[in-house]
Amino acid sequence: MTERSTLADIPGLVRVENTSPQQLAALCAEMTSETYPHQEVYGQYCTIHAHVDCPPEATYDYLRRGHHLEEWTCSLRGFEPAGTPDLWVGHDRLEQDTRIYCRVDAHPGAMTVDYHCAWDQGDELWMIYLMRVLPATTVLGRPGSLITWTNCRHPHYRSNPRPDLTPHPDRRWVGDYWDLFYAGHTVEMRNLKAILEHRHRNGLPINSSPAAQVAR
Repeated sequence: MTERSTLADIPGLVRVENTSPQQLAALCAEMTSETYPHQEVYGQYCTIHAHVDCPPEATYDYLRRGHHLEEWTCSLRGFEPAGTPDLWVGHDRLEQDTRIYCRVDAHPGAMTVDYHCAWDQGDELWMIYLMRVLPATTVLGRPGSLITWTNCRHPHYRSNPRPDLTPHPDRRWVGDYWDLFYAGHTVEMRNLKAILEHRHRNGLPINSSPAAQVAR
């Protein structure tokens, strides 16, 4: 049991000990709006989610095999070993002559798949795409998978930490696209959903043969 003395000196806590149910309901109503500015929702963190009619184990297995990034993302192509264990390098065709480095960190128990990436260099993989697969039967009461995908706005999105590696001076920086992350990632999530559902519904193998296996 939490001792009140450990919380008494912390300002701003809202708990039943200091807030009535009516006050809490009024506070929540005040914080709730019919519309929200894009920056308020997606300015610092960008989270999207989708239900996919494909078993969660198969969905996780597809995501953890990093070569599938070449199927469902809009622009990542041509991965090959980068010469460092577990590190791969490919092309981000969003911008001309741009290399993207990637390491996949997957955990089967929680069905999490994190893609640690960076443009231009593989020493600091600061672009991290955090994905989790949940059994839809548990959280939605229906078959299939729920996929969540979160990006956090690392400071490097605002400023290129290695301008010396830029392939040409007029290339746009990945952070210039941040305001489009919700829309762009939604397009890619729709690609992912379409691929998984098509293969599952038609009894096809979920996984494709890798040209290069980007997975641990």
